[in-house]
Order: sequence, then structure tokens, then C-alpha cells
Amino acid sequence: MKSQDIKPSLPKDDLIIVNKELNIWEALIPVFALIGMLAYNVYTFGSDALSGSNQFVLLMGGAVAAIVGFFNKVTFDQMMEEVAVNIKSTASAILILLMVGALAGTWLISGIIPTMIYYGLQVLNPTIFLPASVIICAIISVATGSSWTTTATVGIALIGIADALGVPLGMTAGAILSGAYFGDKISPMSDTTNLAPAMAGTDLFTHIRYMLITTTPTIIITLIAFIIIGLNIDTKGVTDTHVMLEAINSAITISPWLFVVPALVIVLIIKKTPPLIALLIGTLLGALAALIFQPSIVTAIGGGTELTFSTGYKGIMNAITVQTSIPTDNAALKGLFTAGGMAKMLGTIWLILCAMTFGGIMDAIGALTTISKALLKMFHTTFGLFASTVASCLAINITASDQYLAIVVPGKMYAKAFKDKGLAPENLSRTLEDSGTVTSVLVPWNTCGAYQSSVLGVDTLQYAGYAIFNWLSPFTTLFFAALNIKIKQLAKK
Repeated sequence: MKSQDIKPSLPKDDLIIVNKELNIWEALIPVFALIGMLAYNVYTFGSDALSGSNQFVLLMGGAVAAIVGFFNKVTFDQMMEEVAVNIKSTASAILILLMVGALAGTWLISGIIPTMIYYGLQVLNPTIFLPASVIICAIISVATGSSWTTTATVGIALIGIADALGVPLGMTAGAILSGAYFGDKISPMSDTTNLAPAMAGTDLFTHIRYMLITTTPTIIITLIAFIIIGLNIDTKGVTDTHVMLEAINSAITISPWLFVVPALVIVLIIKKTPPLIALLIGTLLGALAALIFQPSIVTAIGGGTELTFSTGYKGIMNAITVQTSIPTDNAALKGLFTAGGMAKMLGTIWLILCAMTFGGIMDAIGALTTISKALLKMFHTTFGLFASTVASCLAINITASDQYLAIVVPGKMYAKAFKDKGLAPENLSRTLEDSGTVTSVLVPWNTCGAYQSSVLGVDTLQYAGYAIFNWLSPFTTLFFAALNIKIKQLAKK
């Protein structure tokens, strides 16, 4: 009979389950099965795979792991207990996700996000068009937490301007995506930014602060590269954003006072206020700003004709909980002027729960420990472990064709390996973002690559070389690992 050894010295949530007789090939059966099913599922459904079928495939992967466990004398109760522990560990991340959705809703109807876009668009200049495109898309993506929304709105406008100026569209698309994925990577409103620390076992703002160590030099190098490129290409014509600016100005009240709200939230984050509290305060301040600056929009969302306590309450609650939008006749702004509220985050929460189910069963049967030990034997150095994680994220982006899965699967598989190496979990979460989130757009058949190519009207291979931030990020994280720069050790209990 095969046995399991549980190290009792650790707290219950950190139990390390070891199945001594489970060999590496048995442990890898669920992994290969999962990757195969995910690859076929994404091939079949395309971007619609995110709507739920990928989540079910994760459960099917858990079922395969459970079968392996049954053959190794692991009981169903043991598996479910570990699944429960795993899901419990994500409670904070799930609550943060919901609060992020709420904040996005109030920041939209208050005019905070539109104001950021309004002032950002005005920095355009033909001589610095490419670096300006990076900065504009970065600002908007940080504000919205979505690279897809950024490219589908301002990205399309920038492509049109580039065409008028004679700037190569591949260069422009690369600049747009570099900025958009910078924001997608570090914005607390981004689902991938929330997903990575949830998988690695750290908190949101610790993850963001630690990620800035590699992200800051990468975006600086990207900007320098685009400045040099911009100085060596010929442009013609003039930038014309007045149509979009007028559309924003007519749809909503623009005021620099609205910047006070995000500034206060940034101060709270810098002061290390717990994420849930900071996001809740940001949501409430956004709601207050909406009542002060955009009473007509709040009234309309509340289904009334004049602002009363009832219509104000209903308008704010709708913005917090469900999809709301600011009316506009400008087609390019419609996507950007829509927020999904807390309801928008349910898909990511669903993905987390299914991923934690798969990971919990893999943990219960001892597979994660077996794989971690094999990895540690293969990679005796810290750099080797980082390189293996980067390679795994890239492989899943190519085979499973989905950036979320490139975070979820390596996140669960490598968590114990990083812990066994004495490395803090933020090392893993940062590496997942540096290599999983940003490289997805470089793969033509990945959901991100296919989407961005279609939206911008530029072939993936045409912009891939100019998406400097995206392909440079994994090299930066490996450079820091190779030189042992800012590699945080796990605090001893």
C-alpha cells in the first residue's frame, strides 16, 4: 500500500503532502491531460473558451488527478479537504477582485477614467508619437486594468493617426501593446494582476510593489527604444484627436479635481493600507465624486429623471455591481465608457475556484511535491528555477493558447518548488506576470494574439518585434535572477 506523509510542524494551510511511492510520470499524467484538453478546448472555442469551458476543463483535469490518487490509495475525503484548504486560501483574493470591479464602476461614472483619457490624449505630438502612444496606453490601461479595452478604443484611434502620419503600423501596434500590457500587468484592477498573487500565495499590493523592480527598467528601456525609433522615421501631417476629445467632453464633466481620488488611493497603497480597505475607500470616494461631478449620469443609470436619494442610490449600486455605461455617439469610446462592476469579475473568480480545485487534488495526491522535487533536482540553482518557470509559462501560452492558464497552471505547479528553495512567493507571482501575462499577445493563435491582431488590424508577426515591453519582460526577470538582484527570501517562521 502506498502511503502519505504529512509534515505536522506546519500550519494546516501549509501542509506539505508527500506520497513517497508516487513517481514523476504518475504525477505528470494530470498535467499532460490538462494541457492537452485545454489546447483542444481553446482551439475549438477560441476566445469564447474563457466563458466557462476552460473552467470545466480544469475540473476534468482534477478528475484525472483524482483517478491517479485513487490508484495510489488517496481517499476522496482527503482530496476534498485539500481542495477546501486551497479555496479558503483564495478568499482574500476573491474579495479583492469583487472590490476591484466595484471601484472600476464608480471610477467610470464619476468621470475619473474618462478624465485620465482626456488629458492623456492631449500629449500627442508627431515627433514623439511612438513613445507618447506607449505612455497614453499605459495610463489608460493602468486606470482601466484592461489591455483589451485600451487597444479596442484608444488603440484603434492611434492606429488611424499613425496611418495619417505615415508611421509604420507594426511599430505603432507594438507601442500600443507595450503600453497596454504594462498597465494590464501592474494595475490593481487587472484580473491577471490579481490572479498571479492568488496562485503564488501572496497579496495584491506586495505583488505589484515587487513586480515594479523588473517592470520599471523594462518600460524605461521600451520608451528609450521608441524614442530612438521615432527620431529615425519620417512623419507627415498632424495629429488630430479633437473629435474624440470633444466626444469625451460632451459626454461627461471633465475636471482635474477628479485626480484627487486616484491620488488618495495611491497614497493609501504607499502607506501599505490593506488592499481591501484601500479599494473600498477608493470605491466610496468614486461614488461621492460621481454624485458631485456627474449627477445626470448617476440619475440616468438609476433610472430616474432627477437626482434623488433613491435614484442616486440605485445609480451608484448599479455601477458597483453590474454593467453600466456612459452614453456616447462616438463608436470608439463605447467600449471604454462601459464598466462591468463586480459581476465582471465573476468569470475570473470562477477560474480561480476551478484552478484551486485542480491544484488541491494535485496537492492531496502528492503530485505537486513529487514534481517540485524533480524540478529541484533538475535545477540546482535559483536561476534554473526561474528559467524553468519562464519556459513553462511560454510553453502553456503556446500550447494552451491562453494567458490565464499560463498563470494558473505554473502558479500551482511551482509554488512548492519556490517554497522549498526558500524563496518568497512574490518571486513566483512576479515571474508569472513577466512571462505569462505579457507574452500571450506574441502568439498568433493565443486568444490575446488573435484578438489584438484583429482589433488593431495588424498581423501578429508584423507587430511582435516592436512589442518591446512584451518580449523584453521575461529576459529582464531572468537577468535579475541570474545576478541575484532583489530576489527576496522566504521569511522564517
